[in-house]
Amino acid sequence: MKTIGLISANYKGEGFGELTENRTLASLPYGGRYRLIDFALSNMVNSGITTVGIISPYNSGSLIDHIGIGNPWSLGRKKGGLFLMPGSLYGVQTAESRFLIRDMLKNIKFFERDDADYVIISSSSDVYNIDFMPLIKHHSESGRDLTMVYKKMPRGEDLSGKGYCLDIDESGKVTGMKTESSGWSCYFMDCCIVNREFMLEFLDWFEALEYMDMFDVVSENLDKIDIGAFEFRGCFGKISSTADLLRVNKGMTDYGIRNEVFCNPERPIFTKTQDEAPVLYTPDSDVRNSTISAGCRIEGKVEDSTIFRSVDIGKGSIVRNSVIMMHCDIGEDVVLDNVICDKYVTINDGVKLYGSGSEPIIIGKGMKI
Repeated sequence: MKTIGLISANYKGEGFGELTENRTLASLPYGGRYRLIDFALSNMVNSGITTVGIISPYNSGSLIDHIGIGNPWSLGRKKGGLFLMPGSLYGVQTAESRFLIRDMLKNIKFFERDDADYVIISSSSDVYNIDFMPLIKHHSESGRDLTMVYKKMPRGEDLSGKGYCLDIDESGKVTGMKTESSGWSCYFMDCCIVNREFMLEFLDWFEALEYMDMFDVVSENLDKIDIGAFEFRGCFGKISSTADLLRVNKGMTDYGIRNEVFCNPERPIFTKTQDEAPVLYTPDSDVRNSTISAGCRIEGKVEDSTIFRSVDIGKGSIVRNSVIMMHCDIGEDVVLDNVICDKYVTINDGVKLYGSGSEPIIIGKGMKI
């Protein structure tokens, strides 16, 4: 059962401000050394999928710089490999639409020229580690046109505006898709598997609705499409806001989450490697429950934070509940609480910034405070 993969990166969240001003959400740094797209790409190649297309946006510079020809994921190959494909403008849809039909039509040759049985379609901005082989087997045995991957989210989880929740009957068929939830919810993870021939038929049927998101169309045609569901039971980090970015980064310090997502020898998360010297901790430093990457110099106190490569944190400074990206220089006696610093930020001595978990302070790339 040959399967190819399609990853959509042609979207950005509305609530990320300067973090996505010049980059797609897919190339947003995460976890001290990764980019968000690393998870979608690694999930594909770890499941034996060696032909992967990425629909890229107009501001794809950082994405192209990161993935190159796909060598970190063993996709730099003569047969199959990585295909970086152009995305379209958002049209009348919002910039958060993940699967524009227009993007699929623009790159329809990707579906036509391959002889694969199935296509796994995924977004590029969520953090999870999945083996797609059980999904492929489940879909093949079901005989359905399309199978959507979902995660059961607990009661009280606010999913408003974050995508679809599924209604699933006893046979495993999707009977409803809604944007609001109550109680336990079957949250659609922006990932599915579809029969390649059916995908071509779908694009032919709905060509006139090219300005719409694929799953907005699917939700209105559930009576015409045979759709199944597949439950993912692992750790799932949804990143749709800066608050999510802080929360999911902090999740890396949980040993259970870290071991499941990053420490499975059969399903490693690959990324573009950059060698740096080990972290230098001075006698005055104090680091607790944090992720510190290579090349850093830590003289102050760091708590519940993620620090990327080559960051200097001066003596007497406190960094708490924050994300500090590459090559930032934090001066002495600085206090950063619930702050996200993009790359190459300089914070002068004595500056104190206090955000909140729901509304962190964002400092744009290259700024000096």
